[in-house]
Amino acid sequence: MTNILLTGASRGIGAACAEALSTQQLIGTSSADGDLNDPATPQRIWNSALEQLGGRIDVLVNNAGVFEAAPVDLDHAEWVDAWERTMRINLTASAELCRLAVLHFRQYGGGRIVNVASRAAYRGDSPAHWHYAASKAGMIGMTKSIARGFAGEGILAFAVCPGFVMTGMAEDYLASRGGDKLLADIPLGRVAMPEEVASAVRYLALEAPASMTGAVIDINGASYVR
Repeated sequence: MTNILLTGASRGIGAACAEALSTQQLIGTSSADGDLNDPATPQRIWNSALEQLGGRIDVLVNNAGVFEAAPVDLDHAEWVDAWERTMRINLTASAELCRLAVLHFRQYGGGRIVNVASRAAYRGDSPAHWHYAASKAGMIGMTKSIARGFAGEGILAFAVCPGFVMTGMAEDYLASRGGDKLLADIPLGRVAMPEEVASAVRYLALEAPASMTGAVIDINGASYVR
């Protein structure tokens, strides 16, 4: 049985991941467990999960994140606040959890990290969401750095990069930007389902060979290939 900490487990991709990983010892967190915009939250949820799992975590899945618009014509202070909130939740909190995981895994001969990033890390996003794209690009850089830096200690790091996923958040975004036009940019003809992303997360968390460390799996219907 594998002990797993999954953030952002209450809805969308996170809920699908929780279901896909339900055969394991899973601690899934949500906003009810603490606001990741609060610098004290990552350490608190890590310690809580560690206690609930008997002192051992084998896999960390960083899924929690926000996707909030910040148009360039916002008041300057508002724009900066939006940028910093997105970076804190999407990147810095994930980085803190990754660091805690690395330090913990070192004591037990290894472990796995799976970071849920985004297609936006590679192709960018709308003018109102470049802070989101930057946060996810940072997550990819972090994942690859962890993979390169700690593979010799049995610590593996992977990422998945979904495009649009059929969650409430994605549905609202599609509608706001003209769904048909955006769908026309996806050769598959539809957005991904949360279960499709979850299947990749499960594979990386439990089954992927060690030689795959550092890999990033795209799940975007061929809307961006690299």
